[in-house]
Amino acid sequence: MMEIIILGSGTGVPSIRRAGPATCLRVEGQTLLIDSAAGTLRQLVRAGISYDTLDILLYTHFHPDHIGELAPFIFATRYPLGYKRNSPVTVMAAKGLKRFYQSMIQAFGQWVEPEPGKVFFEEIPQEMSAAMQLPPLTIRSAPTNHTPQSLAYRIETSSGRSVVFSGDTDFCDELIELAQGTDLLVSECAAPEGYKIPGHLTPSEAGRIAQAAGVKRLLLNHFYPNCDEHDLITPCSKVYKGPIILSEDFMRLVLL
Repeated sequence: MMEIIILGSGTGVPSIRRAGPATCLRVEGQTLLIDSAAGTLRQLVRAGISYDTLDILLYTHFHPDHIGELAPFIFATRYPLGYKRNSPVTVMAAKGLKRFYQSMIQAFGQWVEPEPGKVFFEEIPQEMSAAMQLPPLTIRSAPTNHTPQSLAYRIETSSGRSVVFSGDTDFCDELIELAQGTDLLVSECAAPEGYKIPGHLTPSEAGRIAQAAGVKRLLLNHFYPNCDEHDLITPCSKVYKGPIILSEDFMRLVLL
């Protein structure tokens, strides 16, 4: 079983309705956090998820609305009365992650240096990568059309279930390849139809990717505030013929 919990369905632009990007994935005894905007630790608490249960922090790129809670997370692991985890957490992102972390240390000093053995950092090659085996999961990545360090991820179970997270991207053939036949594509849809933002997707573009990849379900996510004033389903459904879901904070989806 895979459980997807949307912690933040918005962007870096403040919104009462939507927190910044963050999604929790629970699967085969593992808990993953995909991106963590500022405030994600509080969103975890509100969702009933303890931050000391996180096994993997997976970042799609280094923009502040996606990685802004990394420093507070590491800082929070230093609180002995709250952080009870004994096994290490793995933080994963594209090449540049370790340099990014060193810049955090320069800014905050020892307060973002975890105790030995608590947090490990792993950089992922910026190309269509071979499968990363993290038993019982397999994680595949693909570069996307957003920044030089942007990655999409496909997470697969031992039984063959899969979910793909696009991260931020413009229309991208690599994402189509990565998402082939997936059970669920969680795709960014930052702007309504007719309000195209370079480096991001409109509903019809997300639909084109989903249709070309033959995905079983499409979850649109990562909405700028003006998305809530427009119809996103209709332009997407003109090109994608499967089920379309609009994400909301604290939405939960289960793939059996």
